[in-house]
Order: sequence, then structure tokens, then C-alpha cells
Amino acid sequence: MTMNRRIVLASRPSGDPVAANFRTEEVPVGEPGPGQVLVRTIWLSIAPYMRWRMNDAKSYAPPVALNDVMVGATVGEVVSSRDPNFSEGDIVIGMNGWQEYAVCEAATLRKQDAEWGKSAIMLGVLGGNGMTAYAGLYKIGKPRAGETVVVAAASGGVGSLVGQMAKLKGARAVGVAGGPEKCRFVVEELGFDACIDHRAADFAEQLALACPDGIDVYFENVGGEVWNAVLPLLNDFARIPVCGVISQYSATEAPPGPDRTPELMRAVLSKRLEIRGFVLTDFADIGPEFYAEASVWHRQGKLRYKEDIHRGIDSAPDAFIGMLKGKNFGKVLIQLASD
Repeated sequence: MTMNRRIVLASRPSGDPVAANFRTEEVPVGEPGPGQVLVRTIWLSIAPYMRWRMNDAKSYAPPVALNDVMVGATVGEVVSSRDPNFSEGDIVIGMNGWQEYAVCEAATLRKQDAEWGKSAIMLGVLGGNGMTAYAGLYKIGKPRAGETVVVAAASGGVGSLVGQMAKLKGARAVGVAGGPEKCRFVVEELGFDACIDHRAADFAEQLALACPDGIDVYFENVGGEVWNAVLPLLNDFARIPVCGVISQYSATEAPPGPDRTPELMRAVLSKRLEIRGFVLTDFADIGPEFYAEASVWHRQGKLRYKEDIHRGIDSAPDAFIGMLKGKNFGKVLIQLASD
């Protein structure tokens, strides 16, 4: 009997997640019923939104239940199928979570284009990361040629693409990342105009120097001190797509004062700022548009990316915990089987 190794949510974290919040189980691999498919996971995506899903709190998506498999997007191979639309050997994309095998409803899967084989590309640059960058930047940020776009977490799976997409529209791209190595990568490999280390003692001053004409679009992934440095630099009618606030996901109390809400609201009014939070499902209808453009850019070498790969399902908790602390370099992936 083939066994399925899976990682479930054992307890809800208070503050930063720790290894004890997860539990590894081995259970028999199930058999698909009518309309179902058995999938062997090849790649698992690790992303910041998973931290919110660990909380028992109202949000844009339901929390992961205790003792349930942790949520996550996957690329896998069909082992057996009881649905006419899928056959053994098909490569499929789904939300099969932190496990080696999954029995899932065929309607929740879609086939990966044969061009991309068994790669993880549909979990990153041509998948959720790419579409998140595209939707937030182009549908909310709407950069124009000559404007300045600043993106936090610029070496990560989403931020790295935001800057490159801004350049494709003729805008200046300024990244914010953690550490000299990441900043060099963002400028030298991804083609940003500048990248500022948020760990630098004079970070706010360096950011202001990199944005002499102010900031027209700020793609928010982090919050906290990065946002505090950005706010005074925002131009009139600046647009702020809020994709994430990773610095606050594990907070157990309000940040230390002073309360800057009045300052923010004055800026929203006086500068006529547009601030909009969004999640990918808000823009589900643009999938074909995004894929048509991004796949061409990828083939032309205009969208570069870096993958931070860990191997084996047992590596998922440490990879996830490390990502929340900024230890990753690029899109975090778990490789469960040979591609």
C-alpha cells in the first residue's frame, strides 16, 4: 500500500509560527471516486498568505482547520483518473496542499501547457505570482512612462516581477529588499533602476535619494517601517496596490506609537491617494489576458526570476518559517518529486 506523507496544522501560532504548529502524518493514499483524480505532487508553492490562513479569524478566505492539511498551490502528475477530462500522466495545477498525494475533484484542476512540461513555472512567473504582480500593478497601479514605481520585497516571487513589468511600461523601478546580495540581484539581474536595503540605518534617506521626483506607484508587500519611509515621498494622485503586509502577519499586539493614522488620512485627502487592497481572485477574469502577455515576455527573456528550492515535504515548515523572516531568496518552492 502506497503511503501519503502530509503536513497538517497541529496548533495555531501565537506570533511567529514554529515547527510545533505543524505535524507530519502518514496515511494510505486514497482511491479516486467518480469525477475525481489522484495526483502525485511534484511542486508545492510556499507563500505568505498561508500565515493568515493559520489564524482562526475572519479574512478573505477561510482558515485552515486544525488537523487539516496545510493549504498550497501545486503542480502534480495524474496517477489515476475517474474523470474523462484527465488521463494518467497529465500534468495538472491545483490547490492540493502540503502532501505527496491528493485525491481531488477534477473540476478543481487544470492542465499545464505541454510547453512547460513538469516545471513549477505555473506556480510562479506564469502563475499566481505573475498574475498577482500583473493585476496589482496594471489594474490598480496603472504606471505611466516616466513615473516612479517602488516595490517592497523586490527580490521575492511577486515583487521581482512587479519591477520588471513596470519597466516594460517605461516607468522607473525602485526596489526595496533585505541585504546587499538581494539588492545587487534586483538591479544587475532584474534590471531595476535602483534597490535600497531596508536594513540600512539610513534607509529612509537612501530611498528619498533614489526617488528624486517622488513616488507615483507603491506596490505594498511588507508594511511597517518600509511604508513609513514611503508615505512622505508619495506624489499627488499616487496609487498604492496593497498585496501584503508581511511584517504584520504574526503581530500579537498593536505596533508601538505614535498612532500615525491621522497622518495617513491627511495624506490620503491632501494628495488624493488611491489605496486598494486586493487578492488574486478579485481579478480572476484577467487570467487569459495575463497569460497571453506574460508567456510572450517570458519566451523573450523579459521576465527573469529566481527560485528558492527546498526538497521533500518535510522541508516545508522550515521553508515557510524562514520565508516569513525574509530568509528566502526568490520564489519559495518545495520539490517533492523529480520534474
